[in-house]
Amino acid sequence: MDPITLQVMASALRAVADEMEAALVRSAFSPNITERRDCSTAICDRDGAMIAQSASIPVHLGAMPDAVAAVIAATPTPGDVWILNDPFTGGTHLPDLTLVSPLHVGGELMGYAVSRAHHADVGGMTPGSMPAASRDLFQEGLVLPPVRLVAAGVVREDIVAIILANSRTPHERAGDLRAQIAAHRLADARMADLVARWGRLVVYEACGELLAYAERRTRAEIARMPDGTYRAEDTLEGDGVTDATVHIRVAVTVDGDELTVDFSGTDATGPGNCNCPLAVTRSAVYFVVRSVTDPDIPASSGAFAPVRITAADGCLVNARRPAAVAAGNVETSSRIVDVVTAAIGQAVPTMAMGQGTMNNITIGATGFTYYETLAGGQGAGPSGPGPSAVHVAMSNTLNTPIESLETTYPVRVERYAIRDGSGGAGRHRGGDGVVRILRLLVDAQVSIISERRTTAPRGAQGGSGGAPGVNRLDGRVLPGKWTGDVAAGSLVEISTPGGGGWGPPGEA
Repeated sequence: MDPITLQVMASALRAVADEMEAALVRSAFSPNITERRDCSTAICDRDGAMIAQSASIPVHLGAMPDAVAAVIAATPTPGDVWILNDPFTGGTHLPDLTLVSPLHVGGELMGYAVSRAHHADVGGMTPGSMPAASRDLFQEGLVLPPVRLVAAGVVREDIVAIILANSRTPHERAGDLRAQIAAHRLADARMADLVARWGRLVVYEACGELLAYAERRTRAEIARMPDGTYRAEDTLEGDGVTDATVHIRVAVTVDGDELTVDFSGTDATGPGNCNCPLAVTRSAVYFVVRSVTDPDIPASSGAFAPVRITAADGCLVNARRPAAVAAGNVETSSRIVDVVTAAIGQAVPTMAMGQGTMNNITIGATGFTYYETLAGGQGAGPSGPGPSAVHVAMSNTLNTPIESLETTYPVRVERYAIRDGSGGAGRHRGGDGVVRILRLLVDAQVSIISERRTTAPRGAQGGSGGAPGVNRLDGRVLPGKWTGDVAAGSLVEISTPGGGGWGPPGEA
């Protein structure tokens, strides 16, 4: 295929994924999707390889091919839309509901559309389905293996009823599910448009060429790195059940144009919920590979073909059913990014560590569930300071605006500000975190899942670490992972970490 046609087809397929996301965001009910945009969309080829993705949530996207593979194994038929959230069958954690639909044009399979959206409640032991101290998967909510949500174009209301019966906010869930289904119907129409304009053979050829192109360019980037094995280690601050430090160890080997990421020596699956399905681990590793190679390389399965990931079965980053995984998707994935970046940073220039946490906060009671991840400081790099008040690494969401938050939920925002001085010092300073103080207007249950409360994000090349985060309830310091019943009028404060500085402080 000539280069011009290839680029046109690449843009056209990416546009389908982008339009799916836009339709989902604009038609969903919950602020979690409409405001924070905690959702992702992608297009895969007939074999389930990801061809194009929206510019969405890194922790969602790298795991999507696993979800498509699970649906392909179940033999989908034209007009189907399948749903799943099982972390051990292509999902991430239970609130992320994934829809997969085959794209047929004229009866011929052209590929698959995928959407993944974080639903604010899918049952479990606490509102929001993000308990800080769950001990197994069943405490975290409804588990859905791949099942038809739409059969031959007709929504299966019995499946919808099961999902709604397990949610504390069924009205929101119904609206968000309809928005996801609408995004898949849009993908059907857009794929038909592409085939009508270019023909089936051109679309098939473009998918194969795009995978090969991304692989060639990624291999070329890896080949520029010095061969060798680079090791690093980092920790999690307990797993919500115990306070014991949890270790993640990695060895990154560059060998010609291939990269091997080996997690040998990483701690075993723990009793809490920081355990990580292998699909999420892949997402984190792929994010790092994207970060240290040319950002113009198409983000597809081809770009990840030169990367091999090994992790012992049953270790923290390759958990087995029925391990609890709520925090693995958000916090362990963030730490995997930190430790893999630290290892590969011995071979190529990288930024200092960012905040290293998503600062998950969930507040819920009868009739409402509010969930949010909070921004923090990004690490500085050789080219300049780290930005402040941004979502770092595996998160890429927006915030919930104060106006939306106070209109939708019985919560008042007392303060929302940059946490001045929390970024690490250096030739280039790390970005600052934020301070968010919420006053509860009703009695509610609060869950916090956060990291970097006792260990600081590290600086690089002589730069200082960023300030650790702090959680408080009415001025009392809380653990990084905490769940409790909170009375109306109480103040919940989250101060997020700053990013690490780069280079010795005071050096010009």
